[in-house]
Amino acid sequence: MSTGKLAIRTVYFSMLGNILLAGIKFLAGIFGNSFALIADGIESLVDVFSSILVLFGLKYAQRPADDNHPYGHGKAEALITFMVVGFLIVSAATIAFQAIKNIQNPHPTPEYWTLGILGAIILWKEISYQIVLSRSKKLHSSSLKAEAWHHRSDAITSVAAFIGILIAVIGGEGFEVADDYAALFASGFILYNCYLIFRPALGEVMDENNYEELTAEIRKIASKVPGIKGTEKCYIRKAGMKYHVDLHASVDGDLSVKKGHDIAHNLKDTLKLELPELGHILIHIEPF
Repeated sequence: MSTGKLAIRTVYFSMLGNILLAGIKFLAGIFGNSFALIADGIESLVDVFSSILVLFGLKYAQRPADDNHPYGHGKAEALITFMVVGFLIVSAATIAFQAIKNIQNPHPTPEYWTLGILGAIILWKEISYQIVLSRSKKLHSSSLKAEAWHHRSDAITSVAAFIGILIAVIGGEGFEVADDYAALFASGFILYNCYLIFRPALGEVMDENNYEELTAEIRKIASKVPGIKGTEKCYIRKAGMKYHVDLHASVDGDLSVKKGHDIAHNLKDTLKLELPELGHILIHIEPF
């Protein structure tokens, strides 16, 4: 399966799971007197819309390079990630506003059976997080990483809701607001995750060169290519699921232009073969 198809299948997996969980959370929150669960449902619903954005971004980012976009359309993925973060901020603000409102106007104690539902949700969300995160690492996708953190933040907010409902159920009258404080905590955690998702995507758009491990791997591979005496500058930019590389390689200064050109092509082909995640590779030849 191609990396693009695997990424899209992963988003469909997240989307279907979030649709199902949003319905369960809303129903359990309404009938179980738990705003923390309703808040959790709001986040899952927002996750559905963000998954649609991620899906659109992944499909657009896979478009081949053209005259206007010689490096491809991969940057669209980071831009979609910004929009996803915007959705998360709105959902966090909505949850916080309603939680503060409920704290000022106490509601009935949540039903104890909502704890069982939350336990199952927490387990499913953590499993989903691990699945999507592993695929985001495999595919080097910032938007899939954002999708994974949606699952993790959902799991954490569910844990907060679980604790809040547990306190409310055990404490009884006077402890109803524990459920709302849990929702308030959840909104703060969502905002924190927004930063964790936003920062790498911003670095991608700004072409930050902070890929030390990949740089070391490129130099290591280059050193084994016949005719390459060494490497100097190595600049890496990320666009979607691909890394574009500008590499300065040294060869014997007495070689002909054609021979140096052939060595550069061999180096480029070797890097492509060894590191499939690389996209556009520019080799600049210098005399050793």
